Amino acid sequence: MRPDLSGVDPLAFNLATRLSVGDMLTRSAFQFPDRTAIVQDGEEITYARLDAAAEAFGRGMLETGLERQEPVAFLLGNSWRFVATFFGCAKSALVALPVNLMLPPDEVAWILADAGVRAVVADPAFVPLLEQILPDLPQVTTVVVTGDTSDSVAGRTALRWDDVAADPTPLQVVVEDRDTLHCLYTSGTTARPKGVLTSHLAVHVAALSSALQVGHRHGHEFSVAPIVLPLFHTTALDTLLLPVLLTGGTAILPPGFQPEAYLDIVEGSRATHLLLLPMMWAAVLATPRLDERDLSSVRLCMYAMAPMPQERIGQIAAAFPNADVLLGSGQTECVPATVLQWPAHQDTKSASWGPSVVTVDTRMMGPGGDLLPRGETGEIVYRGPHVMSGYWNNPEANTAAFAHAWFHSGDIGHLDEEGVVWFSDRLKDIVKTGGENVSSVEVERVLLSSPEITEVAVIGVPDDRWGEAVTAVVVAVDPAVDPSALSNRLTALCRKQLAGFQVPKGIEVLTGLPKTATGKIQKHELRERFRG
Repeated sequence: MRPDLSGVDPLAFNLATRLSVGDMLTRSAFQFPDRTAIVQDGEEITYARLDAAAEAFGRGMLETGLERQEPVAFLLGNSWRFVATFFGCAKSALVALPVNLMLPPDEVAWILADAGVRAVVADPAFVPLLEQILPDLPQVTTVVVTGDTSDSVAGRTALRWDDVAADPTPLQVVVEDRDTLHCLYTSGTTARPKGVLTSHLAVHVAALSSALQVGHRHGHEFSVAPIVLPLFHTTALDTLLLPVLLTGGTAILPPGFQPEAYLDIVEGSRATHLLLLPMMWAAVLATPRLDERDLSSVRLCMYAMAPMPQERIGQIAAAFPNADVLLGSGQTECVPATVLQWPAHQDTKSASWGPSVVTVDTRMMGPGGDLLPRGETGEIVYRGPHVMSGYWNNPEANTAAFAHAWFHSGDIGHLDEEGVVWFSDRLKDIVKTGGENVSSVEVERVLLSSPEITEVAVIGVPDDRWGEAVTAVVVAVDPAVDPSALSNRLTALCRKQLAGFQVPKGIEVLTGLPKTATGKIQKHELRERFRG
């Protein structure tokens, strides 16, 4: 059965029925116009001001000649203008394309060329980068700068962001549920990065799911969340920021991460929801007079990207007495969080990823495409509205990603009797040694139990005898420690807790590990360094 809509204007019908991320901000601004949406450098941006700026920016970008579903590249740090630019794209049916600010110039140029970008929005700090790369990118015709700038950038007329966002008259354009909201390029390891296209529907459902599961409250008891991870990444943008704004909360955008300053913000703002990387949590716990602070407002302490030893989890729980300490997991291709620990698992299953969130189906698949029973190890696959629409300009990758009618994550794990997901390793990170498969994560978890190290990465190094030799690369707490003696102690620890074939054949001590902008260890760089 279908209704006869022949007498209904298509735009009117779309406005009345759609699921658009841009409308998410409009609703919050109508309900809480004078409430603070964003705090940046001490400035408080209300919902009414943020929404008006987003409407104006979206209108201004369409007036430059961009067409619906065209990408707009961001070279923007965490700021309220980043947020307004993002929502402006959402409201105008343009595609937000935040660029990883840690990438080298040639990678940025490649992404802009691959995506066919004609418009770039940049902070003044990135104008020199544009001057360097735009001469080889003739398709880029529009440059918008968030602060004061010269009249031109690399021969293009430079527009001021405030001038583009001058007319706050509400936009009325068709935005379909399955229109692409954003394109986020994954970090390339062995090949060029992939552009992940994600719809309004996927991001909106994921935001609702996250808000429900982490306890964001719509009303007077709203959430307050400091966000120090970069907004160009799905974790900060989709998992942290959007659920807060969906429910009328306040997002605080510090200029960076300094443990003492971060705790000052948490304490002073009565923050409710925190998410840090494991190394950041370690830095927070090491601050002086931590036990003298009033951190009672915090309801949830999340961590992501890497495992944490049980001892550190216990220390966080002690420092934040009213908070649950949970691991959230996901990936760019399936809007996080896809699995999330329950508070009941904080002590019993803290090493797990937790069960699926309410809007995702998670299973294990064998190499032939068969779904495996609980307890059996296979590739983690997903179904549900969180899943991406597909990769941009990469049909071969799309064919592989959606084989057997599930999205393939590239992760290995199993489900237990409760439906809890236990992650073993990335497919590409499994170490194959002497005919055995070794989970790098399992070895890393044992090594992290040592109080002598802060970080670890386990990789396979080519070896004539073993095929691959299990090799651990660690960062010591004491930079002056004797590497050989530390290696011997860590090897002894592993021999007590691991099978013989799992024990590292070598342990290298470094002062730091290579990481992405979001703190994910880049194992491919370590493999290249130690391949001999």
